[in-house]
Amino acid sequence: MKILVTPTSFKPDKPTHALKLLKDFADELVFNPVNRPLNGDELIPLLRGCDGYIAGVDFITAETLAACDRLKVISRYGVGIDRVDLAAAKARGITVCNTPGANAQAVADLAMGLILSVARRIPMLDRSTRDGLWIRSTGVEIYGKTIGILGLGVIGKSVAKRAQGFSMRVMAYDPYMDDKYAQENDIIAADFDTLIKSADIISLHLPLTQETRHIIGGDAMRSMKPGVIIVNTARGGLIDEAAAVDLLKSGHIGGLGLDVYEQEPPEHSALCGLDNVVLTPHTAPHTAESTRNMADMSVRNLIDILSGSACPYIVV
Repeated sequence: MKILVTPTSFKPDKPTHALKLLKDFADELVFNPVNRPLNGDELIPLLRGCDGYIAGVDFITAETLAACDRLKVISRYGVGIDRVDLAAAKARGITVCNTPGANAQAVADLAMGLILSVARRIPMLDRSTRDGLWIRSTGVEIYGKTIGILGLGVIGKSVAKRAQGFSMRVMAYDPYMDDKYAQENDIIAADFDTLIKSADIISLHLPLTQETRHIIGGDAMRSMKPGVIIVNTARGGLIDEAAAVDLLKSGHIGGLGLDVYEQEPPEHSALCGLDNVVLTPHTAPHTAESTRNMADMSVRNLIDILSGSACPYIVV
């Protein structure tokens, strides 16, 4: 049994419970040689002869899968599956699974951290203080404000709880809204247009699909409240970054907090030069607790499928 392991936080030299499980199960392990997400062409020589694949945020194309005649399972280390060609995997009989909920608390923490950082311009003030300046910057409070959560899954629900701890009014939009949960937890269920026009702060927690790509585009942003804060810890393609730049410069968007980008890393992005933008390097899931959860869960999923046991987290 040969397994490819590509998540950059899953290291062969770090003894963990997940690594021990893999070593006990597999005859051969192959690890990511470049310490970054891999593209389809880079994956082909690594996946040849592999029965299973613990996948990071690599680009898994139909061409990649066509070159892997032994591959039986792709076990995503994380929840997002937008970089996996699911139709191609299904056509080739390759099972795809993921780890829903494993990193929810970590992502929700960073979402709130970005909201606070943008509202009070914490990174800019930190830089200026280190440079010997003593700037007075007028931020905005999040106490009592309305937060609009786009996507009320496990992460969205976790953000809602944190926001309520700051006495925020919580609205949520989800195409598959859990109305019972919303009613029981004082969350106002709203349609998309109502939410983006009403919220002072918007936090994105939707998957990236053809329907959600650029869901926060120029028209949507122009319909938002002046001074709105937008935070994205989900997928970069949800926001039209080019449209956001002009609206950030004009002040219509008060601030933007991004952990994910249309291009990663965001080289030469105009966003990098704006003080009302806070940027982090796709790090939301990267806590000690979250990486342990994702590693354990992705390995268990892979072993269950290759052993013929039931796996509750199969996508296709």
